[in-house]
Amino acid sequence: MPYIDIFNGDADGILVLHQLRLTNPHKSRLITGVKRDTKLLQYALSTHDSVITVLDISSHANREPLLQLLNQGNTIHYFDHHFAGKIVENSLFHSHIDTSPSVCTSILVDRYLEGKYRLWAVAAAFGDNLHSSALQLAESLKLDLKKTEKLRELGELINYNSYGETIDDLHFSPKTLFMALHPFADPFDFIETSLELKHLRRGFRSDMRKAGEKHTLRQSSVGRIFLFPNDAWSRRVSGTFINQVARESPELAHAILVERTDGTFLVGVRAPIARPYGADTLCLKFSGGGRVAAAGINHLAPEDIECFFDTFEKQF
Repeated sequence: MPYIDIFNGDADGILVLHQLRLTNPHKSRLITGVKRDTKLLQYALSTHDSVITVLDISSHANREPLLQLLNQGNTIHYFDHHFAGKIVENSLFHSHIDTSPSVCTSILVDRYLEGKYRLWAVAAAFGDNLHSSALQLAESLKLDLKKTEKLRELGELINYNSYGETIDDLHFSPKTLFMALHPFADPFDFIETSLELKHLRRGFRSDMRKAGEKHTLRQSSVGRIFLFPNDAWSRRVSGTFINQVARESPELAHAILVERTDGTFLVGVRAPIARPYGADTLCLKFSGGGRVAAAGINHLAPEDIECFFDTFEKQF
């Protein structure tokens, strides 16, 4: 029977698929994209009578193609932690969805696999900015600080690579990065030998230096909003940057606007870490989506910016 793996191109999506395929290896067609390219099921609509695994993308955002694929006789295994809306009821649909703010998809699969490849889940949780959850997993494995820090960097670098308007913005396509780490059961072996990771480390440091020169666009008692220019480095570093400033000020909400080539803005939102709710609610009002703690908008029109600012203030 044909197999298809559909996964988010960020650290959580790549590393959750890695956990599953280490446990149950088989050849499959891979469908993925940049982090914000979440409507991925549309690229599998010609599929019939196959087994499809979907990882780390919202079922709400993919509802229509999901229903079509089920009607075409496909068995679908769905693991996710984003806003789901009404869960589909179908005997061919096997869902593992939990939108709690302290979990990512890799943590859901870690539970499903009973911790078999937990080291990779630790890295994924760090990449998804769930540091507290990542540290709890690391403690369960009795990892020392040095190893924990290596997994933190691994997750954050893979996640950094996922941000861009198109694949051309990225250092590596998510598919390439998945195939590079796929032979490794132990993440520390990958960390020590990976040329891809060395490349990402250099790119990350260069991009973050540029980001450090940017100043706050707006600041209030509820949060801070940043504006980045229409450059590839801005898009690459936007997620890592907003995660970093969110950790620095856990009582505040944060948003980053990155100008796109078409004049609209790519928006990332982080709810206060101390109160990790409301990011998805805010972004859904502007045709965006995500999860309760972190969400985004793919195309915010210039004329909607002031409305976004006002809604941000009211939400948080």
